[in-house]
Amino acid sequence: MTIASKINVLVAILALIASVLVTLFVGQRDAVYQRDAIVLRASSLIGGQPQLQLNFYFSLAGALEKTTSELLRLSPAVKRVTLYDNRGKVLARESRDWASADPAPNLASLREGASPLDTNRVTRRGGSVPDNLRTLSRITLGEETTSITLPVISVVDPSQTGLQTSDFAAALADFNPLQGQYEIGYVEVSLSSTVLWSSTLPTMAASARIGILIVFLLWLIASLSTRKIMAPLDALARVADDIAAGEQTEPIAIRGTVEIREIANVFNSIITGLNQYRWRMDADRKILNLKIDERTEQLSQHRQELQKAAQAATRTRDQLHQLAYFDSVTSLPNRRLFIEQLTLLLRLARRSKQQAGLLLIDIDNFRRINDSLGTSAGDQLLKAISERLVSEMRDSDVLHRHSDPEGSVMDLSRMGGDEFTVVLNKVEDIDAALKVAERLGAAISKPYRIERQEIIVTSSIGIAIAPDHAHDVEGLLRAADTAMTQAKRAGRNRAMVYAEHMQSAHHQRLKFEIDLRRAVEREELMLYFQPQVNGRTGEVVGAEALLRWWHADQGLIPPFKWIPIVEELGLIDEVGNWVLNEACRQLVSLREQGFVLPKVSVNVSALQFHPGFIGAVETALADTGLAPGSLELELTEGIMIRDQDATIALVQRLKEMGLRLSIDDFGTGYSSLSYLTRFPLDELKIDRSFVVGLNDNSGAELVRAIIAMGKSLGLEIVVEGVEMVEELMFFRDQSVDIIQSFFFSEAVPADKLKPLLEPDHFISKIDASEGRIQGVSISLEQT
Repeated sequence: MTIASKINVLVAILALIASVLVTLFVGQRDAVYQRDAIVLRASSLIGGQPQLQLNFYFSLAGALEKTTSELLRLSPAVKRVTLYDNRGKVLARESRDWASADPAPNLASLREGASPLDTNRVTRRGGSVPDNLRTLSRITLGEETTSITLPVISVVDPSQTGLQTSDFAAALADFNPLQGQYEIGYVEVSLSSTVLWSSTLPTMAASARIGILIVFLLWLIASLSTRKIMAPLDALARVADDIAAGEQTEPIAIRGTVEIREIANVFNSIITGLNQYRWRMDADRKILNLKIDERTEQLSQHRQELQKAAQAATRTRDQLHQLAYFDSVTSLPNRRLFIEQLTLLLRLARRSKQQAGLLLIDIDNFRRINDSLGTSAGDQLLKAISERLVSEMRDSDVLHRHSDPEGSVMDLSRMGGDEFTVVLNKVEDIDAALKVAERLGAAISKPYRIERQEIIVTSSIGIAIAPDHAHDVEGLLRAADTAMTQAKRAGRNRAMVYAEHMQSAHHQRLKFEIDLRRAVEREELMLYFQPQVNGRTGEVVGAEALLRWWHADQGLIPPFKWIPIVEELGLIDEVGNWVLNEACRQLVSLREQGFVLPKVSVNVSALQFHPGFIGAVETALADTGLAPGSLELELTEGIMIRDQDATIALVQRLKEMGLRLSIDDFGTGYSSLSYLTRFPLDELKIDRSFVVGLNDNSGAELVRAIIAMGKSLGLEIVVEGVEMVEELMFFRDQSVDIIQSFFFSEAVPADKLKPLLEPDHFISKIDASEGRIQGVSISLEQT
């Protein structure tokens, strides 16, 4: 749409709006005028009937009904007429057929706030309208019913008893305006706003026709004016299009105002400049085409070289893969590939609730073969043994994977030296694995022809079953190795299944578990606290509660040695609840002693985070009386990625309780940004592993990115593992002040935490650190 068209449309719209407003104003005034006229006629009708006071006093039904009919005929807009005595009793009522369903209000609501002898008007939303005017009612924003109450005046006091008709006649005959007047009743006339509006339609139609004529005239004047004004601009616009399309090559001459001529001069300058630019472009294009041809030939040569390099890289990658995952002597999978395959197999077995078996095969006295015949003969023997095992395992088209007649799948690998492993999937029982081991042992013990000599070797085989003997690769290998060692001790050339009595360490583990179960009862568990310090002010803003176990015989045992066992034994809820209660209790105790510690942080295990955890937190807060805002829960990334809908619900409930929530060791696990935006977190803790990498530029940039991301999400940043002044200053430069590390204090018991909570305890260390940094800076500047 052109500018002229827009101006014309704008003028037409404004004129149309003005016309509509004028029409509505005329209609409104006409409706008000008609309403006032009806009121005046009704008042005149009532005032011209002095006998009404007699009719009201004696309740003459016929006369009263006649009065209601006369009032109803005053206008089609009168929808109901009601006669009340001065006490509010209805004496007569008449309404239009279409308004018969409307309820009549009581006299008190109609006369509220009005003096007895005044006319009162009350308007209410709603009410019935004639069927043919329903559309008009919706257009006028709904029906409004106006109730007008007119007093009926009596010259005789109606409160007197025993009055006769003659009394009223005598009072009217001797009427003196100075005498008192009394209200004997009221006439209520209800008017319909919709019917009033319908009566104004002819007037509004006439006004609308005049308005449309004015709109047309204004549009015509605006159209003629803008066409004359915009003609030079339209010509300039066409010239601009031609310039953009490259079709305008000659200068232009356009008449118009001074501004139009200046624009035309600018266009002429552009045309001249484009012509010159086009000539230069033609010359440059020729030179560029020559360079492109030259580069194309060079790229073709480079492409051929890259193809050769890619082929060489592919061959190298295949060779590296072969070296990385397959044994060079037997071409069997090596230890690395075996561990990856067994890990996957154990996961599948757990998912399908099936057993998996591991056979660890060790060649008896293999070193004697190497010592007597040499390593070359030993390698030949190992290759022959692997081929025999493959043959015995009924080789399929994949070298290291085979199918047993009973439906299980077997993987053969060389672990190194003279050890082989066979993995059995879908093992029904130990006897089935033992049969496979005996069959393989018998095959190995058959004679070999190596360097013209017949060699006979035997094997010792250890058998372990998952999950009966272990759940992971390391445990399964350890169990199979224990069984294989026991087979060698029993005389070699046999297969043995792992049993508990074979491993004394198992008994030590059992005793360790028993001690761990009793640690809570014996009060051997204790909490240490590591303060979180503001690196600028030295203020202690919180402390993390860290669990420690003081064993009666072994002393202080590091958490990494027994926390996983707590989770395996299903004790994590009991231990975690104890930590929650003890941390809250000790914080309350410190505050009662006058020490200031705003909050305490407690780590939450992924196994501990379930719906029952909410009740444990509520119990800890209720038992100790600690405010929810003083407790902070540190959640791991493992919690955030599992069953996110259920986890979000739990986290949201904790947040609604008023607790603070922190994501612990961010970036060391799954490092997904989605959960940071989905969970209502308060704090993000940067792990020590990122602090160690600050000396590397990429490591520092990564930390800055994590800080910027956390701040953009409104999270408070806490740094762990700061040990050097330079690291402290780095984070202060990034406006990250909360430090939890050995730089200020290691984790200490509650009694040793008290001196650290003194207001100025850490400020001296911060001042010394700042002085050291300033000294280094001055020294560098002097150098």
